[in-house]
Amino acid sequence: MYNLSESRRGFLKKSALLVSSYPFRNTLSDSLTFAPSKGVNPVELKWLAPFKAGIASGVTCGVCWPQGKVQKGSDFIATDEKQQGLPVQSWPLAYWPDGSLKWTAHTLTTDSITAKQIFVKPGKSKNLDKKVLVTETSDTVQVDTGKIRCSIARSGSVLIRSIVRQEREIVKDGKLVLLLQDQSDSEESLVIRRENFQGTIADVHIEQAGPLRSVIKFTGIHQSASGQKQIPFVVRLYFHHNSEAIRVMHTLIYDGEESQHFIKGIGISFGVTLKEELYNRHIRFVNSEHEGVFAEAVQGLTGLRRDPGKAITDAQLNGKSVEPNFPKEVGTRLQYIPAFGDYTLSQGEYNAFSIRKRTSAKHSWITAGHGQKATGLAYLGTPSGGLAAGIRNFWQSYPAQLDVRDANTETGRLTLWFWAPDAPAMDLRFYHDGMGQDTFAKQREGLEITYEDYEPGFGTAKGVARTSEVMLWVVEATPSRETLLEMADTLQNPPLLVCDPGHLEQLKVFGGNWSRADVSVPAKGALEKQLDYYFNYYVHQVEQHQWYGFWNYGDFMHTYDPDRHTWRYDVGGFAWDNSELSTDLWLWYYFLHTGRADVFRVSEAMTRHTGEVDVHHLGPFAPLGSRHNVMHWGCSAKQLRISTAANRRMYYYLTGDERVGDLLTEQVEAVRTLAKIIPGRKLPQGEDVNPTPHPLDSVPVGFGTDWGAIAAAWLTQWERTGDPAIQKRLLTSMRTIAAQPKGFFTGSSWLNVSTGEFTISQDKDISVSHLSAVFGLTEICEELIALVNEPAFTKAWLQYCRLYNASEEEQKSELGQSASKLNLQQGHSRLTAFAASYTQNKTLAARAWKEFYAGKAGIVPGKGKLVTIKGSQVLNPVEEDRTISTNAVAQWGLAAIQCLAYVGQYIPEN
Repeated sequence: MYNLSESRRGFLKKSALLVSSYPFRNTLSDSLTFAPSKGVNPVELKWLAPFKAGIASGVTCGVCWPQGKVQKGSDFIATDEKQQGLPVQSWPLAYWPDGSLKWTAHTLTTDSITAKQIFVKPGKSKNLDKKVLVTETSDTVQVDTGKIRCSIARSGSVLIRSIVRQEREIVKDGKLVLLLQDQSDSEESLVIRRENFQGTIADVHIEQAGPLRSVIKFTGIHQSASGQKQIPFVVRLYFHHNSEAIRVMHTLIYDGEESQHFIKGIGISFGVTLKEELYNRHIRFVNSEHEGVFAEAVQGLTGLRRDPGKAITDAQLNGKSVEPNFPKEVGTRLQYIPAFGDYTLSQGEYNAFSIRKRTSAKHSWITAGHGQKATGLAYLGTPSGGLAAGIRNFWQSYPAQLDVRDANTETGRLTLWFWAPDAPAMDLRFYHDGMGQDTFAKQREGLEITYEDYEPGFGTAKGVARTSEVMLWVVEATPSRETLLEMADTLQNPPLLVCDPGHLEQLKVFGGNWSRADVSVPAKGALEKQLDYYFNYYVHQVEQHQWYGFWNYGDFMHTYDPDRHTWRYDVGGFAWDNSELSTDLWLWYYFLHTGRADVFRVSEAMTRHTGEVDVHHLGPFAPLGSRHNVMHWGCSAKQLRISTAANRRMYYYLTGDERVGDLLTEQVEAVRTLAKIIPGRKLPQGEDVNPTPHPLDSVPVGFGTDWGAIAAAWLTQWERTGDPAIQKRLLTSMRTIAAQPKGFFTGSSWLNVSTGEFTISQDKDISVSHLSAVFGLTEICEELIALVNEPAFTKAWLQYCRLYNASEEEQKSELGQSASKLNLQQGHSRLTAFAASYTQNKTLAARAWKEFYAGKAGIVPGKGKLVTIKGSQVLNPVEEDRTISTNAVAQWGLAAIQCLAYVGQYIPEN
């Protein structure tokens, strides 16, 4: 994605890396030495989550700046609440149209993370005298954080060759592992062919090499001993100054044939050096409940017939070194105490895990423990050091597994399985055989009954991805139980810094179409309660209906089934939501509106899911997303509206996340896929569903869901890079929409994908869909109007906003015909509110609130009711609100937040 640094693969001697792929500034702030920049106030950063200093490796957040105030290439300083300088590493994320900095990313490390308040501002600063040193040889990249030294391979099947602490090699042979088989575990065949694969490196790229933070990116594919290649991967390693921790981001991309390639297990594995006596080798697992810790040694010294003494048993139980001062009756018989070299924690369901152990692969397992929700943290090591490692969202992403192997040898292995080998093999096949839908007419009938858009060959998982987050701690001694709990908490809830919400509101980021929560008048307070009710309702639905699992976590369901008292998990197009009607945007705007940490975490999980699982990243449908279905990838409607950058960009700018940056880059040329893939569902269009022959380099593009996604991708790319070519394509597309006979009401035209120019339609009729503005178009248009001066485009968008919910007479008067029977009037009230605010029209403001409260094709105030269903009517007791659908809530939430922002002063009292 970033390629500003040149590779020096042929450079044989170790040398300090002088450049990196980010043009970052790396500074130690000193507020007593440098005066504040003129006209730019310090930006306060807020902690959204508690943290423990020294456990977290570092934290990165995005900061927004006023247009024209902070020039490209500026230095930045950071201070705490006492105006003491803090080390900070900074780099640009986005630019304003005038070239000034719009968003910057800033990293602070565990050295400064104890500060209760942090402020960032432009300013000259001192160079850091301590650095994360990245050096290169012909076959390795070496990273030295000051606490650990990591040797990274450039090729082969071992990603991490070794990690050394205090001149002792603790970790080695870090590699990616994959188990692949040729049929599902449910087949009646007696023979299942299974192969072991290891991740093979294709490329290593140093994305960042700074004094506080360095990022190493691997790309490659898993390969078997027989030479078969399957399942590409992207892995990033994050290092921070003076930290023993490494953050790992692991992405797999499924490239197999679902009927032939079943993933039995996929994970990351590390060798751990174990030189001490068997009774000084420790295994730890952490429960998410009761502050529980499973703590054992390979060779246990408690519970023996002959007591070794309290000092010895206490030392072993607390992870301290046991000195060999045994009573004779114990010391002479140690060889007869079993050494359990293998341990497994298996999270087979979201609410059930088990722990088992054995002496070796030649002998039986014995059960060691049970629980509900493991944190995903494990430790293998000795009092002289070891590896603590874990998977974030472990139980939420079941089936997952933690394996300790060969701990009774000099090199044990700790393997983190994102998909547990204990579980049935991953089965990604479509859930039905088509039921005879072999013609368009039959497929249309299928849509009518189950709302599923089915077409043979389209419901494939080829190209979908999944990203998992891992933390490693290379420690100098076995951590205490308290430290393990802190590690587990940091793993699952990493520290999070964000801009002060007031600052973001003042700068009107993301279009200025939101405001902070306000309960100053009863009507606003009532809306705040309802916003809170809907968010909390979905949080509870996730738990109540177990919307968990490796491929599911982060998504919501689409529609409820009040007859069965469950969501329509098995009914065609009513099952998984897949960002339908901008669920992602509702959550992100609600986070901006409230600044709540719990809202951020839910939004983050959805962003990870919808950007990876609901989108094809390779294959014929890449990089389009899939419409809502029983399978996340099941619908034959492959669309820009699902893969849209609009759903990802907020998380990127707030965190600087590199993987989400990859996803944003994927979408820049996504429009070209429309030349071969028809994006629409099976709406009435006759039997001829073949694509119309295209003019040269052009594709048919709707001005709503299609262009809204294109504009989001092009705007984000222009902001991130300042590329004048992408700017020109974006502005040309805006101007040629405005030039259409009916503006946005023209509906669609041919887009030259290289120039951004739309063909001017010769059709004088209007064409409008109720879906056009509800997949991010509204929000992107509002942001574009605030960003660039394009009067004709602004006029065209204001016309659409005014007239969509207008009377038929008003529509006919201005357009020459009416757009009757339009849907989603409540959701479109926010368009009316924007027009009212922009034109300062009180009549339109009143109309916006009238449309909102009328609840047409949305939610009528006072109709909702939470009911508990229990007994024989349900498998388990449930709480349900039958008035709720995810479509309605997402649009209601966006309308409520934006109406409050635009015309809040006109909200009716009753």
